[in-house]
Amino acid sequence: QVQLVESGGGSVQPGGSLRLSCAASGFTLREHSIGWFRQALGKAREGVACMSSGGSFTYYQDSVKGRFAISRDNAKNTVSLQMNGLKPEDTAVYYCATGGVNWNGCASRRYDQWGQGTQVTISS
Repeated sequence: QVQLVESGGGSVQPGGSLRLSCAASGFTLREHSIGWFRQALGKAREGVACMSSGGSFTYYQDSVKGRFAISRDNAKNTVSLQMNGLKPEDTAVYYCATGGVNWNGCASRRYDQWGQGTQVTISS
């Protein structure tokens, strides 16, 4: 069964850190572009960070540059998102997703396999 399962969400104070993980089963992550997306209440889903299948290309949304880092562990078939310096505006449901082998950026329409999402809440 092809599946992506996120973990690591939670509630932290502004300035804190969280590390999200996404485990893939039923397929090999290294053959796919990977991405982290988020959707805040009442807002459209947006790309946060994406990486090409070979790792040569990465994309970060301007608002997270220097604070978030996407990585993949092909041996463990997982992808992670390290989030530092969290702000209240980072509050959202975060999803991992996979796209094709070719790099097509970080538009959600380019990603066809999605996890169920994990809630991240930043509040004092």
